[in-house]
Amino acid sequence: MRIGVDLGGTKIEAIGLAQEGEELLRMRVPTPTNYPGTIDAISDLVARVESQTGRTGTVGVGIPGAADPVTGLIKNANSIWLIGHALEADLSDRLSRPVRLQNDANCFALSEAVDGAAAGADIVFGAILGTGVGGGIVVHGRPLEGSQRITGEWGHNPLPWPTAREVPGPECYCGLRGCIETFVSGPGMERDHVTETGERRTTHEIASAMHAGAAAAVATYQRYVDRLARGLATVINLLDPHVVVLGGGMSNLQDLPEHVASALPPYVFTADVRTRIVKNAHGDSSGVRGAAWLWPADGG
Repeated sequence: MRIGVDLGGTKIEAIGLAQEGEELLRMRVPTPTNYPGTIDAISDLVARVESQTGRTGTVGVGIPGAADPVTGLIKNANSIWLIGHALEADLSDRLSRPVRLQNDANCFALSEAVDGAAAGADIVFGAILGTGVGGGIVVHGRPLEGSQRITGEWGHNPLPWPTAREVPGPECYCGLRGCIETFVSGPGMERDHVTETGERRTTHEIASAMHAGAAAAVATYQRYVDRLARGLATVINLLDPHVVVLGGGMSNLQDLPEHVASALPPYVFTADVRTRIVKNAHGDSSGVRGAAWLWPADGG
């Protein structure tokens, strides 16, 4: 059995998968806001999954951050109580087995590459479009990790081919301006709409107004699609993935993959853009499923 754990800011979810990916059991608990409590909660979830299924399993954990490849200490985590701790080593000690740790965006991409919307594709880019913007890369069924474990962080590159009105761009929490995240996140769409119209609306309200034919909302959506296409074009030009899977709350915008695919050609360095743009298949379950798939069938 493969056990996946998704360590979120408000909940920790665990899943047990049979060898071929069949879901055996799923459970969740609130996330403690301290490090010892987090170790206890994950360990208890793994024990409960094994007790209730009558099986033992490998353990993979997705986190909102990364383990430094030199020190093994957690960095870049919005669950700040994890930062500076050797989470992988501490969980391995507590569970008396190796534990594999991976960024949650990489887990999303892995889940969709293994048995989701991009199943069977050799190179997959998973784009997270939510409160923030991130991504994960999977090559031949394995998450791609770089020397600093920041692979896939396309949201903190500048928006490509900016118009005069897009320069210098909104301030980003990373300290720079004009990052892709500030334009194509949920808050980015809302900020753009109020800047252009003076109307303060949520993304849901903008989407509803757009579907009702409101001109201002349609224009906001069209700017969003064009900016997302520009951002993804740089990923395609560099990585040339077979499939881009859209995830996060913004991926629920109706027909977004088709509209982005139609907007890509002017920005991609080829006459025939074959990259498929698709919505995720597993939704909120992608993270926890991907954590389980950190242990492939060959055990490598």
